[in-house]
Amino acid sequence: MAPTTPSRAETATADAEPRPDLRELAAALEGTPVEQGLRERKKRARRAALIDAAQLLVAEHGLDAVTVEMISAEAGVSARTFFNYFESKDDAVLGAEDTGLSEDVVRTFVDGGPTGRLLSDLETLVASLLTPHAEAHARVRRAMDLMQQEPRLLQRHVIWMDRHKSRLVELFDARRATTPFSTDNELLTMLVLLLIRTALVAWEHAGYAGNPADHLPSAVSQLIDVVARDLDT
Repeated sequence: MAPTTPSRAETATADAEPRPDLRELAAALEGTPVEQGLRERKKRARRAALIDAAQLLVAEHGLDAVTVEMISAEAGVSARTFFNYFESKDDAVLGAEDTGLSEDVVRTFVDGGPTGRLLSDLETLVASLLTPHAEAHARVRRAMDLMQQEPRLLQRHVIWMDRHKSRLVELFDARRATTPFSTDNELLTMLVLLLIRTALVAWEHAGYAGNPADHLPSAVSQLIDVVARDLDT
């Protein structure tokens, strides 16, 4: 018996059936929000385990004696997995990560928000950069201590800060295109780094209580006060 050929009506019906677009396919591959959240928590837990392992091993044996393989074994992962999280063992000891800025924070800043006042918006930006420090203050404290013991870590930290600087410049340029301002990018970058440093030092002096971002308003107020006094004179 010869196979039947679909009628035009049947073909039209099949063609009319909705087909998933690329977004739907991507969402299906990413899983449900619950599944995505679980994966993200596992990733953060694995990253934290690698930082803890790196810091404890370096504190015990010294930076030069510790290898990526040792750190990975201590954290219970493969060396290949290690490089999914960090470029080097130095970065693992420092707990270095990318800007830590969410897409919402970046988008709001680039669009000229959240207040429309550049200094206030920079304060919001810095607060977001400081959030990861509050979530893992013990690791931040160990990293700061180890930087004092291992000069090479300080050099690596400078490189990491330079990477941050280049990304900040990109943010400033993007905002300048939507909300023009005249302040130089280099000055703004140094201001961000100064606010970060000032808040972290104040947080350290407060015994690492609360959030380092809690100390930002005081730092900004001091900066405004210095400028205001010069203007008065």
